Amino acid sequence: MNERRSASTRPAAMGQDSALSPYTGWTRAEWAALADRMLLAARRHASPSHALITPPGAPGGYGTRVDGLEGFARTFLLAGFRLAGEQGRDPLGLLPRYAEGIAAGTDPSSPERWVTPREHGQAKVEAASIALILDLTRPWLWDRLDGGVQERVVDYLAQVVGDQDYPRTNWLWFRIVVEQFLSSVSGPCSLADLRADLALHESFVRDGGWYSDGDERSFDHYCGWALHLYPILWSRMSGAAELAAPLLPQYTARLDRYLLDALQLVGADGSPLLQGRSLVYRFAAAAPFWVGAYAGTGTVEPGRLRRAASGILKHFVDRGAPDENGLLTLGWHHEWRRLAQNYSGPGSPYWAAKGMLGLALPAEHPVWTSTELPLPVEQEDRLAVLAAPGWALSSMVADGVVRVYNHGTDHARPGDRTGDSPLYARLGYSTATCPQLDEEGWDAPLDQSVVLLDGDGRATHRSGFETLAVAAVDGAAVLASRALCRWVDPDRTLPDHGSGRQGTAVDAAAVTTVSVVRGAWEVRCVRVDPAGAPGWNEVVELRVGGWPVSGTDPLSTYVGARSAGVVGPHSSIAVALSGFDRTGVHRAHDATPLGMWTATPVLHADPEPGAWMIAALALGGGEKAPQVRLSPSEPSPGTTSVSITWPDRAETVATLPAMPPPR
Repeated sequence: MNERRSASTRPAAMGQDSALSPYTGWTRAEWAALADRMLLAARRHASPSHALITPPGAPGGYGTRVDGLEGFARTFLLAGFRLAGEQGRDPLGLLPRYAEGIAAGTDPSSPERWVTPREHGQAKVEAASIALILDLTRPWLWDRLDGGVQERVVDYLAQVVGDQDYPRTNWLWFRIVVEQFLSSVSGPCSLADLRADLALHESFVRDGGWYSDGDERSFDHYCGWALHLYPILWSRMSGAAELAAPLLPQYTARLDRYLLDALQLVGADGSPLLQGRSLVYRFAAAAPFWVGAYAGTGTVEPGRLRRAASGILKHFVDRGAPDENGLLTLGWHHEWRRLAQNYSGPGSPYWAAKGMLGLALPAEHPVWTSTELPLPVEQEDRLAVLAAPGWALSSMVADGVVRVYNHGTDHARPGDRTGDSPLYARLGYSTATCPQLDEEGWDAPLDQSVVLLDGDGRATHRSGFETLAVAAVDGAAVLASRALCRWVDPDRTLPDHGSGRQGTAVDAAAVTTVSVVRGAWEVRCVRVDPAGAPGWNEVVELRVGGWPVSGTDPLSTYVGARSAGVVGPHSSIAVALSGFDRTGVHRAHDATPLGMWTATPVLHADPEPGAWMIAALALGGGEKAPQVRLSPSEPSPGTTSVSITWPDRAETVATLPAMPPPR
């Protein structure tokens, strides 16, 4: 296999190890130094007894008391990894400070006491981090705590036992981890709780080593930094071996398979995919690669795991996170509050500590001593179908960008009638672009969308769509979905947890969308069928949006008779191939965390019921667009085939779905 390095990969920095780490220059020393900087910076914002750590910033939606608990528990994760990897050596004096914080936090009479699991659900999340690190650092912290403090910790954590008020998502692991620790210190524990939660976890299993975060089509970074992370760490907790033994081979096998996909989702510049909620956790996206090292994966070499993890961390460090004060803010490269959910507070971003799990492994572990190996995006151009999330992945060595085309994920269930979440329901995501996340982006899907517009310019939503195809065909990927598209008047009083907004919905029409993908190009075929929808008479226009490009400066754009484009850090183009007769560029200000200016090429048409309308869209890809031809499908009477000639003269023939049955 070609091991050449991407042109977008930076050489190792001066003073770093270019022999051991030829792609990033980062070794364990750089990781440890950053962890220490972050811990010392957070320490400056601790309460007098260190029980609450509240970095500066506006309070989160759950209030300052929860913010302070989050700051303690999530930096405690990082401190615990650091201490475990050094076998308890503690030059920063972490142990006495966190011990004092635990004593005060669990003291009901302390002014710095923690919010309890009975008082607030978020305390159940933070309790898991505390329990996990108390187990990981047992000989240096738990075993040295005063007996009275130990009793108070048990009393605090025991509130989760038998508690049925846990969301049926990755939260199940928060109860498992806490009860496992309680069991190991002779505290209360319910075997029924553990078995029920482990069974629930199994219900989230999907093809190819993927997990869905609940029973919705919720595929995002939680698959790696939660649903693969906790099973492996739990299996190594004190006393877990017997219960974990029959399950661990399955957990490991799924992780092995998932890692092959996860590696392909990292850009050559180290950027994770900008998709899904909780992106403010940033380099937590590196967690599954360290979990692979922890589990001793046999499918990915240690040097490739570290290349991915170091690339992700370095991506953020090179671009301003942590900030000049050593703090993680709510944002991406820099502070950008809109990226967070409304419950997120100034302590929330420290779940990024999960991405520094590798520090818990000793310096002599192969993941630290092996030479870095390239990422998949740095080896060769790739096209892959990821069946579970309903994605096709396309990446090219030339630009190092990973593109994902989505016809299977929306953080909803088939038939749901919510609005679209721009974090989940867009037709495309990448490591170089971000969906528009301002109010317009939530209310009126535009980038990477197919929508119907009414006379007031209101755009329809597609969440709850039916996935029709996710397959490889003739050297391309073919994905298809059908949605009963609707206008949604959102209820703005409901909290934002990353899902599409609920509200009053009026159906406009059934819209079938097919994406045929190869290289940087997507041929997008769209058909509109009124299907008796009550809002059809209000439809005046069909609009297709391409890739959004964001930049720190205003972007260059062009609008022609058959195409429109944007040129900035990356180029985006939309070309009318059949049926579209109007072009344009949509501009937005401060709509993504990647830059103050965002522009998206768009195509417009008068929708013709039952007719296939075709566009070509590219992120990069040069000026020459694919050519298409529609014809009756020989194998399937009544259906249509699209023949595509790609810019490199390769050809693909795809059968387009038949019309939907009458409603």
